[in-house]
Parts: sequence; structure tokens; C-alpha cells
Amino acid sequence: MRRPLGMIAGTIAVGLAAGPCWANAVYVSNEKDNTITVLDSKTMEVVRTVNVGQRPRGITVSHDGKHIYVCASDDDTVEVIDSTTFEIVGSLPSGPDPELFVLSPDGSTLYVANEDDNLVTVVNVAKGNVLAEIPVGVEPEGMGISPDGKTMVNTSETTNMAHFIDTATHEITDNVLVDSRPRFAEFKPDGSQVWISAEIGGTVSVIDNAKREVVHKITFEIQGLRSEAIQPVGVRISADGKKAYVALGPANRVAVVNAETYEVEKYILVGQRVWQLAFTQDGKTLISTNGLSNDITFIDTDTDEPIKSVTVGALPWGVAVAPN
Repeated sequence: MRRPLGMIAGTIAVGLAAGPCWANAVYVSNEKDNTITVLDSKTMEVVRTVNVGQRPRGITVSHDGKHIYVCASDDDTVEVIDSTTFEIVGSLPSGPDPELFVLSPDGSTLYVANEDDNLVTVVNVAKGNVLAEIPVGVEPEGMGISPDGKTMVNTSETTNMAHFIDTATHEITDNVLVDSRPRFAEFKPDGSQVWISAEIGGTVSVIDNAKREVVHKITFEIQGLRSEAIQPVGVRISADGKKAYVALGPANRVAVVNAETYEVEKYILVGQRVWQLAFTQDGKTLISTNGLSNDITFIDTDTDEPIKSVTVGALPWGVAVAPN
């Protein structure tokens, strides 16, 4: 039985034998079969499968590792899962069809993109209440937040914009036009840039965070593939800011980009329809979700070679890694 959010603090923890050591845990949301797959990042093996709400997509972990947050898109809610017992212990409010979200650096606030009502919902995690609803463009999805927590960026798929939002005032300060169907926003670790993927445009726009303008566009070419099959979605940038990885959707590859020169250095062949990406905490491994092949791929970030692919649930969408 699902318990109200107010009971989260009173949940009795059980031993870590109920699941993997939480510091090694990888959580994958499976959009089609309404589950989360839990894996151990060290053994690269499935530990268990957890039933969740309908059409889980966005997924993240609280900074203390105790709770997993999941966008149950067709239930119009964000579910809260205990990372030790894997029970649903509460929920957080959101607008209709939450798809992606981002947690503030201090862990207190969740910013949720609500695709159906063109809003970003700002939620106080501890109290479980809505702090603000911010009108944005049509079909908001991508969510990124600056390392200092002062700026949040939302992308709107149909408006083709990156909206820069002041987290203190909850007001949009800048709108930057990017290419068609922007899906993801990722800040560099130093906060100087935000990278926006455009699924239909086939590009990644690099936006200067101070000037709020596009300073470079990264394009992709893969021999033997039509350009329309190369659809950038998930983006992750290494902790040293030197290397970026871009999931290329039905191209079935992850692009390796020099984040200083913007040159594409390599394409890594993974599973079918690669969607989202996440680093392990040590940065030595990157994990991709491959929707149509129902698996994830572990990638060595030193060699940029795939290590292992592991079958998970149906239509894996999001991936999150527990903190150390």
C-alpha cells in the first residue's frame, strides 16, 4: 500500500541485504512494463526488479541515496521509493505527464517538466508541496541545473527553445532558440555552458551561460546512416569538463565529443535506440539505456569501448546512479 509523503521520515530501514550496496546501485526506468531494474555497477548484474507506476521515465536519486524519485508519467505523479526496501513510500506532486526532472544541488527542490500543460513544477521535497508553477514553452522536457543552483534550464520540444529560469524568483530570464525538438539540457561542471540536444535538428547547441547565446553547434555524421537516423537525446559531460557523451537515438551509438574543441572523436556502438546516459560515481563507467533492444550498455570511459550489455525491462528510458 502506498503511504503518504509525510510518513517517509518514519519509515523503518531494514538491512542493506534487501538490495545491493546502495553506493553501487544503478536504477533503470522501464517505460513499457512499469518497472525499475536495479543493478550492481560493480558486477554489472541485475539485482532485482521493482514494480512502479505507469510509464516511468525520468529517474533520479536523493543526494543521501535514501530515496529514488521516478516520474510515473501516466499517473501524473512523482513516486518516492525507499532505496533499501524498494517500497513506494510516498509521492510528490506534479502536473500532468511529468517526463523529466532535476534535483537542486542542495537536494531540497525538485524541478519537474510537465509535458501536457507547458509548466515546470517546483516542489519542496521535504514538505511535499508545490512552491511554484512556471509557464514555459510547448511540450517541456529537458531539465538542467547549474552547479551553483542559481539557474535552471528547461527545453520545450515544440517551441524549440531553452528557457533560463532564476531559481530564486522562479522567473524566466532568457529564452534561447535552438534546433528542432530539444530533449536534454546538461551544464558543464564549471557552470560556464549548457549543452542542449535537438532530436530532430540532429545537433547539440552549446550555450554560453553568461551571454545566454549559442556559441557552437555540434553535428554528427556516421558512415552508412541517413542524417535523419541520427537523433541526439541524452547528454553527459565528464567531471573534468573535457569530454562529453551524446546518445544518438536510432543511430544506436553514443558520440564521444571533445568538450573543449567540440570535435566528435568517436562513435560507440551500443544497443538499439539509445536514449539516456549516466556516469558511475567514479566517472570510470558510462551507462546507456537502449530502448528497443531492452538493455543497457556499460562503457569504459578510459577506452570509450563498450564493456557489457545487460538485459533489463521493456523499453528502458532513464538511468540514475546512487551517490557514494
